[in-house]
Amino acid sequence: MSNAVLIIGESGTGKSTSIRTLPAEETFIINVIGKSLPFKGANTRYVKATKDTPGNYFASDDHMKIIQIIKYVNEKMPHIKYLVIDDFGYTISNDFMRKALINGYQKFTEIGRDAWEILKLSNETRENLTCFITMHADTDSMGRSKPKTIGKLLDEKVCIEGMFTIVLHSVVSDGSYYFITNHDGQHMAKSPMGMFNDIKIANDLKNVVDTMHDYYNDEILT
Repeated sequence: MSNAVLIIGESGTGKSTSIRTLPAEETFIINVIGKSLPFKGANTRYVKATKDTPGNYFASDDHMKIIQIIKYVNEKMPHIKYLVIDDFGYTISNDFMRKALINGYQKFTEIGRDAWEILKLSNETRENLTCFITMHADTDSMGRSKPKTIGKLLDEKVCIEGMFTIVLHSVVSDGSYYFITNHDGQHMAKSPMGMFNDIKIANDLKNVVDTMHDYYNDEILT
C-alpha cells in the first residue's frame, strides 16, 4: 500500500517549511532546484549525499538521478522512513526550458513520461517509507486550484492528483500556516473519510504521518 502524499500550494505558503518537523535521521530530501531549506538548522540536519558520504540530502532536477535516488533510499536505506521530493514541478518546467528550442510535440511526450515515472515510483516504495511530493499550485479562471504543470499532457493524460490518495493544499491564514485536507470548492485537496478531524490543520508533516498511521492501523469495532 502506497504512503505517497502530494502537497500543493502557492509559493510562500509553507510547503517546504512543513519538512521541519520530520526527524532528520529518518528523512531524505531530494531538493529539485537546490534552494536553501527554509527552517532553522537545516544545513546541520541535512548533509549532502555523495559517493563517499551517505548523507540525507541530494539536489537535482534530472529525472534519471531522482529515480536512482528513490530506488536507492527504498532498497538500501531502511532507516529512512520519510522521503521528500521538494518542488517536484521544476523537474517539468526545467526540462521544458532545456527543450524549448526543439520543435514538435515529442518533447511534451518525453517530459510527461519522465514526470509520470517519478510519480509512479513514489507510489511503489516499501510500506514503511512515506513519500511527500511538493508542487506549486495553478489557479484556473474559476479560482479553482490544481498542480502546476507544462502544457496539457499531464493534466489530461495523467491527472497528477489522481495518482494520490492524500492531497494537501498549503495556505496562509491570519499569519499562520496550514494544510487544507479536503476540497473546499477552491483548493484542490483530498483525504480518506475521517482521517483528519478538521478541514484545516497545522503544516506539520510529522503530525500528518502520525495521523495517517493511526488511521490505517485503527481497529474496526463491530
